[in-house]
Formats: sequence, C-alpha cells, structure tokens
Amino acid sequence: MGAKYDPKELALGLGAGGAAFAFAFRGRRPGFWVRMALATGGLGLLALSRRQIRPAPPTPSDLATGLLSAALLYGIFQAGDRLSRWLMPQGEAEIRAIYRLREEAPRPVIAALLAGVIAPAEEAFWRGFVVETLARRYSPAAAALLGAALYAGAHAVTANLTLIGAAGVAGLFWSGQYLLQRRLAPLVVSHIIWDFWVFLIAPTPTGKK
Repeated sequence: MGAKYDPKELALGLGAGGAAFAFAFRGRRPGFWVRMALATGGLGLLALSRRQIRPAPPTPSDLATGLLSAALLYGIFQAGDRLSRWLMPQGEAEIRAIYRLREEAPRPVIAALLAGVIAPAEEAFWRGFVVETLARRYSPAAAALLGAALYAGAHAVTANLTLIGAAGVAGLFWSGQYLLQRRLAPLVVSHIIWDFWVFLIAPTPTGKK
C-alpha cells in the first residue's frame, strides 16, 4: 500500500465511522438493516477510495483460515456469553436486545446484507483502513489494541455495554489476524461465517429462544 501515516485522514475517517454507526443504530428499529447496510457500505467505499484496496476472490487458504478463525471466535463468544451474565446483571437483557434485531427483517434478507455488504465493508474500513493506518505509526500490538478500542467506541452509540464489549473482543481478534496476514479476504470470510453462525444459525445461549 505504501502510504504514509496521515493523522488528519484517520481523524476524518473515524469521524465518518462514528457518524455512520450513529445513523445505523440510533434510528427507528424497522429500518435498522437498511441503515446498517448503507452506513457500512459508505465506509467500505471510503476505505476503497483512500487505501486503494482492491477486492480479490478468496483463495482456498483464505477460506480455510476464515473458517478456522470464525470457529475460534465463536468459541470465545460462547464463553463470553456466560461471563457477561455472571459479571453484569444487565448482560442477559442486553444480549437479548441484540438478538431482537433478527426480527426486523426476513432472515434471507439479513443474510444477504451481512454477506454482500456489511461484513466486507466493515473489514475494508475498520481493518483495511483504520488498523492499516495505525500500523504505519504504531507497533502491531498497539495498532491492534487501538483499532479494537476505536471499533468498540463506535458502538458506544448503542448504550449497550455488552455489545460494546463484544465489538472490542471481535475487533481485537480481527485486527490481530489482519496484522498477521495483511490480507482482507480471510477476515471477510471469517466475519461472514461468524455473523451467520452467531446471529442466524446457532446463537449463543442467551440469544436462543
């Protein structure tokens, strides 16, 4: 990629990220999935324009790595579901509030938006743009931690502490994976599979009806 660290560009990007997430999460529920697709899609286009990221078909290695990382992250969230209920009295209610978003659109529509727009665009922006930019100034460990904190911070508009914490965990996981591989394709595969599994196919215990 070869670009230098540009704090102004990063600040503008993060401002756009915060505004996009506020637009997605603070509106009325019936339009959540459309707003989320528009918000993340816009961020993905921003990342493509600023970092010259070019979509590439995933290789067999990308598919395998993405599947394995999604399985590992799902295991982490299985444990985190139980831990959140133990540490925070409101944890179970907050997790159920997240899963109620499944009722705001037909499952096939949610799946199409997750796979076609939301997951790829989030990875392009939060890892391909934000973490990549941070890695030009900081060590890989610091870039991963900062990237995770910024990703979690963007979810603060939800006022859902469990979701904010979950975003931080997932953000740290995917940031670390990105900095190890420097490829977006396996992260997109991981993000899509994880979204499908944890949200639509096999919710964590609290999310099950």
